[in-house]
Amino acid sequence: MRLRLVKEPFDHPDYIFELKHDGFRAVVYIQNGECKILSRNSNQLRFKSLRANLAKLPALDAILDGEIVCLDEHGASRFNDLLNKKTQPVFYAFDLLWLNGEDLRQQPLIERKQRLSVLVRKCDRIRDEQLRRG
Repeated sequence: MRLRLVKEPFDHPDYIFELKHDGFRAVVYIQNGECKILSRNSNQLRFKSLRANLAKLPALDAILDGEIVCLDEHGASRFNDLLNKKTQPVFYAFDLLWLNGEDLRQQPLIERKQRLSVLVRKCDRIRDEQLRRG
């Protein structure tokens, strides 16, 4: 879902809220120890060291949706650092769409996020958003 400007803050217990990061939206494909990262427009993104790190996830195959960002010392995303390759990028994973041969898209988002959190727990260059509900 694309962002849109609203006049008033929105809060509701039936919705999950995530931070807006300033980076490249990407889909990560992992299969047999290899990783491919595609942009929203299906362009292959390089990020060689990030791909190598993502390929180490404990999964035979997986598809993750998220954002590639560079973080400053306070954890805020810095787009210029990403463009200038000043710091190592991390992948903020929002959703787990596929895992070990199982299409998860029909599962409730909250369950996919829980599985995602377990999957990325020990990977140092992947973050997952903590669940925030209204």
